[in-house]
Amino acid sequence: MKAEIITIGDEILIGQIVDTNSTFIAKALNKIGISIHQITSVQDEKSHILDALNRAQANSDLVLLTGGLGPTKDDITKTTFVDFFEDKLVSDSAVLAHIKDIWKKYIKQPLLQVNLDQALVPSKATVLMNASGTAPGMWMEKEGTVFIALPGVPFEMKALLQNEVLPRLSEAFELPFILHKTLLTYGVGESIIADRISDWETNLPSTIKLAYLPNLGRVRLRLSSKGFDKELVEKSMAAEIQTLIPQISDVFVGFEEDNSIEQIIGNQLVNIDKTLAVAESCTGGKIAAQFTNHPGASKYFKGGVVAYDTQIKTAVLGVDKTLIDNHSVVSVEVAKAMASGVQKLFNSDYAIATTGNAGPSKGDSDAEIGTVCIAIATPNQVYAQEYTFGNQRHRIMIKTLNMALTLIQKEIFKN
Repeated sequence: MKAEIITIGDEILIGQIVDTNSTFIAKALNKIGISIHQITSVQDEKSHILDALNRAQANSDLVLLTGGLGPTKDDITKTTFVDFFEDKLVSDSAVLAHIKDIWKKYIKQPLLQVNLDQALVPSKATVLMNASGTAPGMWMEKEGTVFIALPGVPFEMKALLQNEVLPRLSEAFELPFILHKTLLTYGVGESIIADRISDWETNLPSTIKLAYLPNLGRVRLRLSSKGFDKELVEKSMAAEIQTLIPQISDVFVGFEEDNSIEQIIGNQLVNIDKTLAVAESCTGGKIAAQFTNHPGASKYFKGGVVAYDTQIKTAVLGVDKTLIDNHSVVSVEVAKAMASGVQKLFNSDYAIATTGNAGPSKGDSDAEIGTVCIAIATPNQVYAQEYTFGNQRHRIMIKTLNMALTLIQKEIFKN
């Protein structure tokens, strides 16, 4: 089954909001065996929407739309559906009762006609009740293609998709089993990995596709397969992964479907009953944020210091000023002192420290822009390495973050 997602709204096309709905829908459909072959964003303009619907019908078995179902005049999805399906709008009694009940229970403002008009739906539509809002979803069919319209409000769309759409699709169609396994690698580029696994990739069965997903110091290798025999798909995938991993064992850290690298690190720290602290200069708290984004981080993450100013490095982390004077604030010596300082400050078993020049000016350091030093403190030693990460500020920060995670991951898995 080929599916398309159409998002409706000028706010997407002018960059006012990020289209997160398509990402959520694509992931949800993929899990039940439906492949997305196109995602389209269109204006709040009838002829544009009609053109998108006609194109989608010619190319897709299933079309999901989000947006344009609200009560204001710029919400025109329902009236456009009427034209596309040569239909008319009728009031749905269940939706009308639901709207009145919401106003009675939760809303102090008057119930206006525009709110009551939310109950108007195309007469040929199967109504999908929106328990989280007033705009119902709609399921319609034309010449073998299923069209499903959902509200653009993310939490309403998600609830309707999960509670109404996915169960109906699973019941209405015989869908294949789709399997993705994404291997996380850190520390080498995609060209090096591609060269290493060239023979393995050449011999991949036609039922398995490989995609390289590089991102500033890390590469994800996504293997994808689908078929109606779930056991055969899983068995074939497992066999290929078993052959692949030994070829990338030095850079492989886990599977994305299981956990992110920071979750892998956190789980291992819990397993070995150890803790971590961070001292960040050029990364500005990004490393700490990676860990604290996940519930349960307090079991292993003690805390961090954003020592952006040189004085904070000396006053809070206890870095000897003579080290800075003799070696520069961006140096392996200062990075090591920062790691030791934060390890002592938080009484942690492990520590990460970063100091670097992300630009655009050199600041307190003589180091060239892109120079970064990362230090790791363990219960037994402290070591640091200098890197050169280019001259673009954001890329330097992300590369530093990824390398720091790589280094600490390798260290804690020595246990």
